[in-house]
Amino acid sequence: MLSALQPPRTAARTAERRRHHRMKVVLLGRYMLPNRMEYPCQSIDISPGGVHLAAPARANPGDRVIVYLEHLGRIEGTCVRTTMEGFAMTITATSRKREKFTAQLTWLANREELGLPEDRRHERIVPRNPRAVLTMEDGAEHVVRLIDISLSGTAFTTDLDLPLNTPLRVGSTPAKIVRRFDGGYAAEFRFPLSADLLDENLEL
Repeated sequence: MLSALQPPRTAARTAERRRHHRMKVVLLGRYMLPNRMEYPCQSIDISPGGVHLAAPARANPGDRVIVYLEHLGRIEGTCVRTTMEGFAMTITATSRKREKFTAQLTWLANREELGLPEDRRHERIVPRNPRAVLTMEDGAEHVVRLIDISLSGTAFTTDLDLPLNTPLRVGSTPAKIVRRFDGGYAAEFRFPLSADLLDENLEL
């Protein structure tokens, strides 16, 4: 009889999971478990309050997880359940970040319907302070001028001769050279930036 007096926990959990509308948005990324091991992952569905990930190593319910998803950047939260594909986790975010997150998710879910070109998938900003320091693997430092920054990378001008795939740090951000153009390079960040950091005051 005691069980009849307990609150309907399953219903409560279901209601919690359905507080935010989940969208079928497939994004690639990486995640880090509490033991600091990193693994690749792919989102199965996602909402402003949680994400279901296909993942090779499952988090345990209650584990703190850090995820980097393309287009969305860094996400932090807590694993709430394991699934056949991986695990589901909550998303911890400020109200400002959650608003940006919601807008980005809606855009991703509807980009094909809206007909937006693929190269607009990442907003780019021109930093107020374009000066940045490249640090090479051997520790050599070079000052460059940033042209723009997106969640996934940056473009900069320099006279350096840098082969493709050269690993380096732009400021404190790990990256690698992915493209050369007249007068400069495009570098891809090792992990996308958090969406709430991307504005003209950003310094790498």
